Amino acid sequence: MASITLPARSDTQAHPNIRPLSVLRDLPPVADLIESCFSSTMDGDGKRYVQDMRRAGSDNSFLQWAKRAADSTSLPLTGYVWEEDHRIVGNVSLVPFRRDKHRLYLIANVAVYPEYRRRGIARALTLRAMQHARERKIRDIWLNVRADNPEAVHLYESLGFLERARRTTWQAVTDSRVEGNRTDIAVTNRHPRFWIQQLEWLSRLYPSDLAWHSKWNFSLLKPGFLNWLYLFFIDTNVRQWAAVNPSAGSGDSLLAALSWIPTGRGESLFAAAGERSDPEALTVLLQQARHDLYRYYSNVSLEFPVSRFDDAIQAAGFKPQRTLIWMQAPTP
Repeated sequence: MASITLPARSDTQAHPNIRPLSVLRDLPPVADLIESCFSSTMDGDGKRYVQDMRRAGSDNSFLQWAKRAADSTSLPLTGYVWEEDHRIVGNVSLVPFRRDKHRLYLIANVAVYPEYRRRGIARALTLRAMQHARERKIRDIWLNVRADNPEAVHLYESLGFLERARRTTWQAVTDSRVEGNRTDIAVTNRHPRFWIQQLEWLSRLYPSDLAWHSKWNFSLLKPGFLNWLYLFFIDTNVRQWAAVNPSAGSGDSLLAALSWIPTGRGESLFAAAGERSDPEALTVLLQQARHDLYRYYSNVSLEFPVSRFDDAIQAAGFKPQRTLIWMQAPTP
């Protein structure tokens, strides 16, 4: 297939094959495109997302609402498509979010059918998405890309995006028969005296730079009667464990902490460990969680930065599902 020629100033001029996404007619073909491009790596949330797009495309009341709300809701209702041969062959979505009091955009769903790749279409669509954001005075632009997709990583780096975080989603089957490692490390309930240290570790491992997307709410883990009463009224059963060194006495003996906040999907484990924490402490905590949560879910997930703890997580019976590189566009 012949290559295309992009305009000399593709950062400011849209290619004639690019047009804005129309939520009134484009959602079903875009869902087909996304499924075709990402089906081999799509998790449960991704599959539900594609199904939701197809349902939304046939729901007139939703379409009318979406047309009005496209630029104010955290849904992929804004974007651009590449049309060729009388069909949509490429797509990019722009998902609006808020961090503190300012708006930002997440570039998502950059997809091109295989037979149309290596022609600059993904690059042109991404540039158009960046231009869309900057036309609206939004300078904070993010995207995430799988670490096992080096071509896409190279594309975004060539456009100036910088890596800000690299995080892996891990998953394990719960099992009441799981036995912990033979070790001197003891697992106990999280004591209130460990909260300050735990929160410090959590703040580093789950940074505020990404909280706009993941909506981590660690206030639910805070000790105290008022928080317990709040959890009681919202019917949320938070579980917390601590790995301690018994030989350290009652002082600063916390090695690592693990929390479970129910989300309805089991993706609710949050680990806290320090730079000098023993990785084995995290292993025994995760094994304990797999054992204790058997009554609630068939599997549990943990999202955690790529780090020296990777082997410890794997030793607890968790398997990596995907590693995402979070990238941010340079400020113009």
